[in-house]
Amino acid sequence: MTRNKLTALTGLGDKDALINVYTQNRPSFSFEVQEQELYPLQKGEIYAIGQACGNGWRKVFNVYAKLLFPLLGHFHGVDQRYSTWQQYRDEELLQSGSHTALWFTPPKFEQSDTLQIIMGRTYAKSLDLPNTLEWINQEFAIDLSHRIIVCPYFDYRQLSNHKILFMLELITQHFLKK
Repeated sequence: MTRNKLTALTGLGDKDALINVYTQNRPSFSFEVQEQELYPLQKGEIYAIGQACGNGWRKVFNVYAKLLFPLLGHFHGVDQRYSTWQQYRDEELLQSGSHTALWFTPPKFEQSDTLQIIMGRTYAKSLDLPNTLEWINQEFAIDLSHRIIVCPYFDYRQLSNHKILFMLELITQHFLKK
């Protein structure tokens, strides 16, 4: 295996992700990667990244898991494998088969069957986003045709539990099949 090919690595997670989150940040962590762009995490690596890269990355993974935990039934059918979001984070998030990815590159808009979540208003405004993006308020924007949500950065202060509930409502109302 080749060590730390960060130039080739553009994200973490499942190559068949249904939920794609985009950030301009990247953990400074040595991943054991081959010549692949998307690296599926292994059990224990979220913890290792948090230990090596600090509280900011722990918060990103925690918020990601808290956001998706209530939606697991929509992606896996009736799913009771995990009793807590922490268990889901540690056992499945950003791993192969998880249907989740965290990208360190700008989104591509040709995949209309996946949900694309852009972390942070400032990052979103730096991107060439479709002109169909509509700002709901100062922190959230939505584009139904391109399946995009812009939200606060995955941090407890910026994307609080109350805002996670708001975002879950947006996702279930607009992007999940009834």
